[in-house]
Amino acid sequence: MKMTTNLQRRKLLKYAAIGIAGAITYPSWAKTGEFVKVNSMSNDFLPDVEIELTMNTADVAILNGEKTRVWKITGKVITGPSNVLDNNEGTYLAPTLRFKKGQKVRLILNNNLPAQSILHWHGLHVPANMDGNPMYAINHGETYVYEFEILNRAGTYFYHSHAHGVTARQVYSGLAGLLIVSDDQEQALDLPSGEFDIPLAIQDRSFDGQNQLVYSAHMMQRMQGFLGDRILVNGQPDFVLPVATRAYRLRLVNGSNSRIYKLAWDDGTPITVIGVDGGLLESPEQHPYVMLSPGERLELWMDFSERAVGTELTMRSLKFDAASHGGMGMMGGRGRGMMGGMMSVSTLPSGSDYPILKIRVAKKEQGHHALPKTLTPITALQVKNAANAANPRTIALSMRHMSALLNGRSYKMDDVQPDEIIPVNSLQLIEFDNGFDGGMHSMMAMPHPMHLHGEQYQVVKREVNPRFSDNYATVSSGFVSSGWKDTVLVMPGEKVTILKPFNDFKGLFMYHCHNLEHEDMGMMRDFLIK
Repeated sequence: MKMTTNLQRRKLLKYAAIGIAGAITYPSWAKTGEFVKVNSMSNDFLPDVEIELTMNTADVAILNGEKTRVWKITGKVITGPSNVLDNNEGTYLAPTLRFKKGQKVRLILNNNLPAQSILHWHGLHVPANMDGNPMYAINHGETYVYEFEILNRAGTYFYHSHAHGVTARQVYSGLAGLLIVSDDQEQALDLPSGEFDIPLAIQDRSFDGQNQLVYSAHMMQRMQGFLGDRILVNGQPDFVLPVATRAYRLRLVNGSNSRIYKLAWDDGTPITVIGVDGGLLESPEQHPYVMLSPGERLELWMDFSERAVGTELTMRSLKFDAASHGGMGMMGGRGRGMMGGMMSVSTLPSGSDYPILKIRVAKKEQGHHALPKTLTPITALQVKNAANAANPRTIALSMRHMSALLNGRSYKMDDVQPDEIIPVNSLQLIEFDNGFDGGMHSMMAMPHPMHLHGEQYQVVKREVNPRFSDNYATVSSGFVSSGWKDTVLVMPGEKVTILKPFNDFKGLFMYHCHNLEHEDMGMMRDFLIK
């Protein structure tokens, strides 16, 4: 491991300048050729599905006029049914991958970009060397081979670049896609499927006068996270979804770098949630609105059967208090609104009100689906079964001196500390403290979507410091804390307690803020499972 890490450090120094400058300017010297494998296929691994993925530059039509230069992943099925992959042609989105629980999958990743990169399978329970840790980043002209079994239950998952220090730029440039898993339990429910099961990836982008992506490295953009000026859904601006008068399953994915959404229907219809990061809930939940932070997913049930053909419905992101989303957490409720405007360098500030997508009822059709009262069983984890039930692991989230820190530490490769070593096959009680206990950590409190690699977890409780209660009240009804999670939004002044299993696999598994600018600033660490 030490030798690999030192090699990676040398590689990172060599490619850092190209990766940062090239992520948006795209040097044209990358040529397709023979790719050199940095790891080998296993002779005893017999895949049910084998897919070749290639990262390359491409020009796609996003806005009217000139095409936009992006980084695009394209795929080719080598083994398995053709419908396991949709290349999302005509958009910058990476292929949508569809697998079944229990399948053995081989993914061959070729890098034809002018920079290092690697892909992380966000939410999947896979071995450490298949998880996309930055230490495994491959250079231009190299190939990385992933081999793993799909152990996860049915759900909406996500994959994206995880290159050290440039994840934000690379995801922004197009290196992200959806991964959908099905299983027998889900199939038995007879939920809306096919054209009535709609993935919706929500992202924000900014463009210059020639329709090229603009990514700002402004200090405030780094501190609060990049905020684009336009909302795109499935890679398209001004997205309109035509529907029939029947029930739909809508899979929402927040693929933005840092933008947090407070989603609601504009006519006040409650949001019916049937699933979260790790798949279906035990039973549907209704909320007036739902919060969706970067890396999180939600599955919604929406029935249009009582709506007339020709009617329209808009999903909006509603106003919420973003005062602490910029460094005024020390003011609690008194600082409301100041930083949302003063520190934002986007024309679409965080916490403002704006449309996401429009639904148009286009045709009449008789559907037969009814919302199930029960969905899939979930075994609740018990605090008493945690190896550290009496002594939770606390992870303090802080921003100071242009640094984003976890327990006062910034990211370094091969830098696991004693409190980051966890026994394999153990259940751990973990607290994310975002200024809950006051003190210096609350002085620069900002929202942090906390993502843990490896096996998914359950939320035990959410607690908020009374000084932040006014701000918190603008978002608190939108948290869906049920089910299995891999990303949880921790608001300023809040402490979120989770129970996380660390089963099956040894090695390094990352934990980090999924505000990608914060991640790139160092708000990321490794757990060593042994």
